[in-house]
Amino acid sequence: MSSYIGCLNKMLITAGSPAQYILPLGDFRLPLNAVIGKSIRLRHTGIIRCTHCQRKTTKSFNQGYCFQCFKKLAQCDACIMSPEKCHFYQGTCREPAWAQSHCLTDHVVYLANSTGIKIGITRATQMPTRWLDQGAIQALPIARVAERYQSGLLEVLCKNFVADKTNWRALLRGDTASIDLMRFREVLFEQAKTGIEHLQDTFGLAAIQLLSDEMEQQFSYPVNAYPEKISTFSFDKTPLIEEQLLGIKGQYLLFAKGGLNIRKFTAYEVEVSL
Repeated sequence: MSSYIGCLNKMLITAGSPAQYILPLGDFRLPLNAVIGKSIRLRHTGIIRCTHCQRKTTKSFNQGYCFQCFKKLAQCDACIMSPEKCHFYQGTCREPAWAQSHCLTDHVVYLANSTGIKIGITRATQMPTRWLDQGAIQALPIARVAERYQSGLLEVLCKNFVADKTNWRALLRGDTASIDLMRFREVLFEQAKTGIEHLQDTFGLAAIQLLSDEMEQQFSYPVNAYPEKISTFSFDKTPLIEEQLLGIKGQYLLFAKGGLNIRKFTAYEVEVSL
């Protein structure tokens, strides 16, 4: 039996037929596609190390941070989850230099189909990683926006017509049907036309550019079978998981008894045995 130990980080995913997965354990990188169909043992040692400062912490905040880092880092601020709340220009950003490189850059507003159609945003450099992390089977960029704040405003506008959440239960069931995203894009543009024009009048046409000619992208995942039980594992409740790995989708490892969201347990020290 081979064993590896280290603190978890979100799985690295490369698009392919199917997508290729690597599990980071500290500095070690464990390829996972070859493990599908085999037994895997994951044991949480009880240690959690902040993904930013590496200090031990008894609880993980915001997927991997100690409380001190959670309170001080810009990447943990509420505006990261709700970009329309950005306060950079009010002079109250926690880390202006970080915001310059992460928020005041080109963002893409997109449609994706993970468990039904949804609207989302990501930095332009994070395509297609963002979609693979969500387990999307289809994705389509619909607008390029100059800054994160503006992309948040456009997303909020579009949420009047389309959801912005992924249903994890449906993701584990694996029964998502294909959708004509390009057709939906045209419908959405028409539904949100007045609001989009208002944003373009406010920030300029160059700041909010609709992408009418982008083509849909499709993705597949290494899954032999989906869970028989639609539930999630938690290292906080079940520190030892020993199951046959049925597949991987998004950031979930799939087992007969449910799924394990690796990203949720970022910074947890885990021993993996194959």
